[in-house]
Amino acid sequence: MIKTLFTFVFTVMLVGCVSSNNGTLYQQLNGKQGVEKLVESFINQIGHDERILAYFKQSNVAHFRQGFITHLCSVTDGPCEYKGDNMVDIHTGMNIPEKDFNRVVELLINAMDEQQIPQTVQNKILSRLAPLRPEIIDI
Repeated sequence: MIKTLFTFVFTVMLVGCVSSNNGTLYQQLNGKQGVEKLVESFINQIGHDERILAYFKQSNVAHFRQGFITHLCSVTDGPCEYKGDNMVDIHTGMNIPEKDFNRVVELLINAMDEQQIPQTVQNKILSRLAPLRPEIIDI
């Protein structure tokens, strides 16, 4: 009887662990609240980096914030559909060198660390954003 009870409890615990790890990236980020916190941290990181902040001098921060929240929500399989400007339109003429692109990635990683997002989730997010790289660098 005790062995059966132990097996049942252990199985329920394993199912709970498996189901929580199989949620969408959006769910693993704690949904809307988590995405918003991550974007706030990212904007804060940008605001403290003079080199990268220079790219945002002409930007409407509220517009950027909302656009990135929606984009990140969509990229992480959340309930959002990004309908904003495409990356080429946004970045054409900015001539962003690879080193500055890489710095922005570092700032995003810093923001994810600040929000205590697990490394595995960070890697998945970065892998989904990585295909945008050619649409941003040196155009």
